[in-house]
Amino acid sequence: MQRIPSQNYFNNRSTNASAESFNAKIKEFRTQFRGVRDVKFFLYRLTKLYA
Repeated sequence: MQRIPSQNYFNNRSTNASAESFNAKIKEFRTQFRGVRDVKFFLYRLTKLYA
């Protein structure tokens, strides 16, 4: 039986709030470091702050 995502909360009390929060943090981090050319450094900083 395939579940509709909106019914997951009512059946399992599960949401994707943690994923949405993490995505918002990454988006904010990207705006702070706009124009960074070193992608390796960007990913390094991202993992050190939010991992």
